Amino acid sequence: MLADSIDLGHRFRMIVNDVDVVQPDEGLPMLPVARAVWIPRPDLKTAATSWIYAGGAHHTSFSYSVTSDHLRDFAEMAGIEFLLIDENTCVDEFKEKLRWNDLYYHLNRGL
Repeated sequence: MLADSIDLGHRFRMIVNDVDVVQPDEGLPMLPVARAVWIPRPDLKTAATSWIYAGGAHHTSFSYSVTSDHLRDFAEMAGIEFLLIDENTCVDEFKEKLRWNDLYYHLNRGL
């Protein structure tokens, strides 16, 4: 699972992408950081497009242990917008969700 939190100025947004970790084709001894190779769900094109539309950054958190359900619960407790990219994600529906979320958070602040 990958996660990113961004500051939109008037609210925070957490973007989460479910991923499948795979064995690398070769060793990765020259990387100066922890290493894992993953395949984003539902596929790279959909996940990357949705990530960009959501404003996701290139610095993320990765966990084998924390699940999207854990982060959804945390986001709800903290009042943070939560967006999940998973095997059910469709770019058009994701863009629509972004529009509805913008409206909700605007109205939730009060007019």
